[in-house]
Amino acid sequence: MNMARKLDVIIFGATGFTGKYAVLESIKLLANMKWGIAGRSQNKLQDILKEIGDKAKTDLSHVPIVLADVNNQDSLLNMARDCRVVVNCCGPYRLYGEPVLKACLAERTHHVDVSGEPQFLEGMQLKYHEAAKEKGIYLISACGFDSIPADMGTVFLEQQFDGVVNSVESYIVSKQKGRRELGAIHYGTWASAVHAIANMNEVGEIRRKLFAKKMPDVRPKLTERPALHRSENGNKWSLPFQGADRSCVARTQRFFFETENKRPLQMRAYISFGGLAEALAVSFVGAIFWMMVKTNFGRQMLLNHPKVFSFGMVSHEGPSDEAMNNTHFALYFEGKGWDEKLASPEDKYTTPPNKVIRTKVAGTNPGYGATCVALVLCARTILQEGDSMPGSGGYLTPGAAFAKTNLIKELCQNGFEFEVLSTAKL
Repeated sequence: MNMARKLDVIIFGATGFTGKYAVLESIKLLANMKWGIAGRSQNKLQDILKEIGDKAKTDLSHVPIVLADVNNQDSLLNMARDCRVVVNCCGPYRLYGEPVLKACLAERTHHVDVSGEPQFLEGMQLKYHEAAKEKGIYLISACGFDSIPADMGTVFLEQQFDGVVNSVESYIVSKQKGRRELGAIHYGTWASAVHAIANMNEVGEIRRKLFAKKMPDVRPKLTERPALHRSENGNKWSLPFQGADRSCVARTQRFFFETENKRPLQMRAYISFGGLAEALAVSFVGAIFWMMVKTNFGRQMLLNHPKVFSFGMVSHEGPSDEAMNNTHFALYFEGKGWDEKLASPEDKYTTPPNKVIRTKVAGTNPGYGATCVALVLCARTILQEGDSMPGSGGYLTPGAAFAKTNLIKELCQNGFEFEVLSTAKL
């Protein structure tokens, strides 16, 4: 890949909600690189450069504009040919993601996105992992919130745990300062969730093909907690978390087992709420959502009337800057394991885990700010630290791709916190 390319990075879908904030973060994070933006409309792209330039008090009129449309494969090939990494902000990825991946493969261009849809993530890995390895390019999805804190947070916990981790439980907590405003979730995120949950049944089929090789039977087994339970961290009411975190971590663990013969850890993800009323309200909205997603009519209702069915939490405009900057998130992790290592991942421990570690990953503006910082840093890391990345390429999780790079350090210099809270003997 020594052919000279005009640009290091292109942000595709720059006029969308996530794309716009990726442009904002790129001003600082890609300051010494050549980057451009891409989308369907020249005028809209120029408007975004003006809007973000005004916001950042920077003249962006010189930023190159590339016209590309997911429905026009030639335009995608031209875009991929122009740069070394495509930062793809054009979701829902289930609907629009694959043509961009194909173009990147054809032109040997790296690709990062913020998909959190397990059947897209695993389906694309099944289809394109080997081809990406052959071409020597990295295709890395789930580079936003909450996958980066969950996957890199688990990597961080293992790095800090002297010994072997058997199980990890994570709890997401988010807090808003100031008045709560409605419309805190952008419509694109809602639409992705509708499509992801509607097509859950495909995941089983994909997994049977993708993970044909059996993993070692690790014990003691980490059992799932009751649907509604009190977590030990601050005694909050918690529910199982329905995002892609567990899928991501499992794929990272499988990668390390297959490439480094590392004993895989087990992971469960939960989300914690301010009180019982809030947890019950979320369960209620969730139950309606699950019922409606099952039918075509229900899906159309959810997609056409997001405000009604989310009780005002979702809007086409998305949250205001003030609300985003007043939202703080933390993921609390608890890892249990042993301080002594066994010779092989197939070996069995005869004693129960004897050590526990508690860690935390925190930051501000999870949905859009932290997501875009993480996304742009992932793109930059591929270009700057290719030597520290595994193999020659592939369709990888962030944890698999970036475990041995400085990504965690870079995240910490740009608004994230990764910290060890405590370690103790059990």
